[in-house]
Amino acid sequence: MKSDGFRAAAEAKDFEQGRDLFTEDVVFRSPFVHTPYEGIDALGFLLGHVVQVFEDFHYIAHVETDDVAVLQFEARVGDKELQGVDILKFNDEGKICEMTVMVRPASGLEAVGMAMKSRIEAATAS
Repeated sequence: MKSDGFRAAAEAKDFEQGRDLFTEDVVFRSPFVHTPYEGIDALGFLLGHVVQVFEDFHYIAHVETDDVAVLQFEARVGDKELQGVDILKFNDEGKICEMTVMVRPASGLEAVGMAMKSRIEAATAS
């Protein structure tokens, strides 16, 4: 499946090894902001932090068509359990050109947002 490399990188918490899975101009739609992030550097920065925020991360389902994969996951942030999906869209060369993440419930999404905000503020302050 086209998404096997992405899944392996996510489960290993190592998106640097999977950087070549994405197009340089990949579009990332976050569950927190309306405007998508654009480019591999922005995506790498965000995913590098989110893998540190998620605890007990694992995929529980995976559905794939010709150019779209949906991977359902479960994770924890502190004492908040959450579920989510990674929606990947592939270009004609088999690279991920779009990624959308959705998370539920709201309390889990809020916990992710607070943890990410702290990490991003610390990373950009130095």
